[in-house]
Amino acid sequence: MSSTRKPCLRVPGLVLLMAAAAVATSRTTLGQGQAPAQRQVTFTRDVAPILQRSCQTCHRPGMMAPMSLLTYQEARPWARSMKTKVTNREMPPWFIDRHVGIQKFKDDPSLSDVEIQTIAKWVEEGAPEGNPADLPPPRNFGDLDAWHIKPNLVIKMPKPYMLKDRGPDEFVDVTIDPGFKEDMYVTAIETRPIQISAYKVIHHATTNLIEDDEDPIGFFLNEYAIGKAADVFPPESGRLIKAGSRLNFNLHMTPDGEETEVGVQLGLTVLPKG
Repeated sequence: MSSTRKPCLRVPGLVLLMAAAAVATSRTTLGQGQAPAQRQVTFTRDVAPILQRSCQTCHRPGMMAPMSLLTYQEARPWARSMKTKVTNREMPPWFIDRHVGIQKFKDDPSLSDVEIQTIAKWVEEGAPEGNPADLPPPRNFGDLDAWHIKPNLVIKMPKPYMLKDRGPDEFVDVTIDPGFKEDMYVTAIETRPIQISAYKVIHHATTNLIEDDEDPIGFFLNEYAIGKAADVFPPESGRLIKAGSRLNFNLHMTPDGEETEVGVQLGLTVLPKG
């Protein structure tokens, strides 16, 4: 006598209930912004905050970067290039190995994997502008000629260097004797251009401390570069500058189409004696 096993039957109502729950969960997650991959990425809502944090310090009028990225109209023509540069981690410049050693740094401008994916997706979707109401308030960069520290000693190049309007990059060394008569400790150091017009042509400028005539290069002291500010030492610490030390300013400049005066200055916050 043979017997036939009946197939297992699914309950249609249960299947529909589970499907409905999945859809509801998906909608809830999307609504909470936890699944940005499911929504269109726009400049105003998603990309502009990234540019403000990590790009606009350099990419704005009067600075060394080759284009401004303050607005959608300025950024849109560069969308494809932006995707290439950020996915290759060429921009913003940040050369710390992401797989070895310390990873958390103060004022780190580098992009997270999510931020890179956001910019890439924005470009792949046609780089839409989005709703202007989503745009964050413009970033306040402060005055270019304002110090980040409060120096009580400022040393300047004695005269500006005249950079030609065109030609290859130029590298110049200027060594001066600032007249340090006694040893001193400094708690903050900042190097920056003197002229406002110099910001757009100085790629970087370093200051070195020369303590020995047999060492004409000296020891690295500080650097100005786009996006960098000052070196401020922790409380109860500082850097020793010996009496008789000289300073070397090293300038890397890029012509920008017009002859430009370029000068650099060094600001020091000096500890009182004792």
